[in-house]
Amino acid sequence: MTSAELQRLALLGVPGEAVVADAALGGEQRKLVILTSAPVVGKGAAIALVLTDPEPGAGPLGVAAKLWDIVSVNAAQRATDPEPAVLESNIAAATARARTITDLGQTHATTLASLLSVLRSRQLGDAAARQTAIDLAAAALVDLRSVADRDQLLSAEPASAAFDLLSTQLEPFLRHDDVTVDLAGPGDDRPLPQDIAHTARTVTRGLVLAAALERGSTRVRASWRIDDRFLRITVRDDGPDIARAVPAAGLTERITPLGGRWEVDAVPGWGATITAVLPLGVQEMPEPRPLDKLNSRELEVLAGIARGKRNRQIAEELQLTEHTVKFHVRKILGKLEVTSRGEAAVVARELRLESVS
Repeated sequence: MTSAELQRLALLGVPGEAVVADAALGGEQRKLVILTSAPVVGKGAAIALVLTDPEPGAGPLGVAAKLWDIVSVNAAQRATDPEPAVLESNIAAATARARTITDLGQTHATTLASLLSVLRSRQLGDAAARQTAIDLAAAALVDLRSVADRDQLLSAEPASAAFDLLSTQLEPFLRHDDVTVDLAGPGDDRPLPQDIAHTARTVTRGLVLAAALERGSTRVRASWRIDDRFLRITVRDDGPDIARAVPAAGLTERITPLGGRWEVDAVPGWGATITAVLPLGVQEMPEPRPLDKLNSRELEVLAGIARGKRNRQIAEELQLTEHTVKFHVRKILGKLEVTSRGEAAVVARELRLESVS
């Protein structure tokens, strides 16, 4: 099946009804039942069923249309107002995805920087540079293919071993680049949780490459230090362009879910010192504010309630149906744990909800 076929089938559908049609699906003409819904929340959904009975009765088709409406409304509600367990799962998945993208990006950046250093090197002839570049590329491919299996096997690793792996990853770049990079390990074999060790390597690589390639540094020093509760990753350079001594957004996204923070010290003529501080213990999440429970549409409706507007006025302002506004009002009252619009308006004013125009 193709998305183009499904789009054409969706156009044949009528919300709330079962449409029987002869149409192409999977490259063949088939007799289909097309069910389409337009729930009060979400964008709606369509499903195409291949008929085995050439003459289905009206009764079963009507039941199927109603069941599809129920399924669509339920799916739309879960998407716009997920339960805490679903929300936690989504956040975890998004965090893992962002971490993987950052890791792969940093790995690619290190490999490309190493290849560039080899090709620019005045110490290697053409044949030697070509062979070295081939070896680097081959090793990088093997590493990328094995990293997933390796990560599944390791739940924690000694800090010194984690830093040694970082040194190995940076070695091809350091060998052929003109920038002098000093690496100072933690001198500590305490086990680091896998996510901390992984993040520490990613952050160090990113900061070292940024200092060497973007800020015109001639000397860079990267070090790890562990105290009772934190791993401190410090990268110091002598680059003159301190205005660019700002950690990349991808690195910030990597340390934030772990409760990490930045410490930046930049002095004209002396370079910059950037430190990532990663907590080694579990960080307690702050209690969410009442308004944090509401999605963006519910906040717009609540802003209207706080201004004393009725459902019809809110519906006209937001270009919604009055029925949809009533649905959102019920959800708002439940999430804020209040029983009336007046109480909801008081909560909005106390928490200084800004009006949404």
